[in-house]
Amino acid sequence: MRAAHELVAQEGFVGAKVAAVAGVCGVSAGSLYSYFGSRDELLARVFRRAAGRELAAVRAAVDTAPAHPEARLKAFADTFTGRALRGRRLAWSLLFEPVSPVVEGERLVYRREYAQLCEGVIREGVAAGLFAPQNAAVSAGAVIGAISEALVGRLSPEVSQKAEVPDEQLVAEIRDFCLRALGRAPS
Repeated sequence: MRAAHELVAQEGFVGAKVAAVAGVCGVSAGSLYSYFGSRDELLARVFRRAAGRELAAVRAAVDTAPAHPEARLKAFADTFTGRALRGRRLAWSLLFEPVSPVVEGERLVYRREYAQLCEGVIREGVAAGLFAPQNAAVSAGAVIGAISEALVGRLSPEVSQKAEVPDEQLVAEIRDFCLRALGRAPS
């Protein structure tokens, strides 16, 4: 698992071939099938492990933020965005890289988890009168989509572009966009 995770973090899911994982471990490719029924099963477990760590970090940031919806939304957006920018290749793999249907199924599970976390924060903000009245579930999905889309070009390993804004500014721009989208002027 550790070897496959490292390969995904460095080269993406495409680089985590069974032979490559076995090579890193110093075992035969066939021996991996003693532990995993297929490459898809191995990669789905790697995805769950990596995505679970990322979700736990975002959840911890939201949970430890001041008990104020705006602070909690900032913690959500800043942590999600900042971690993605610090681990670009892994973030690209978890969010955007074309994968098998098995891994894509895992990706959808985690997108729902992020949306539910964000939805709770939005509900709190609406109830407190800090965010505009809105359907929190729809808005949470839109926030997740906006954050992801704002990152896609920056994370893509195929795109060699000069960053228009430094990472720290990008984090702030994404956070402020989310606040404006929810009906709150950034402070």
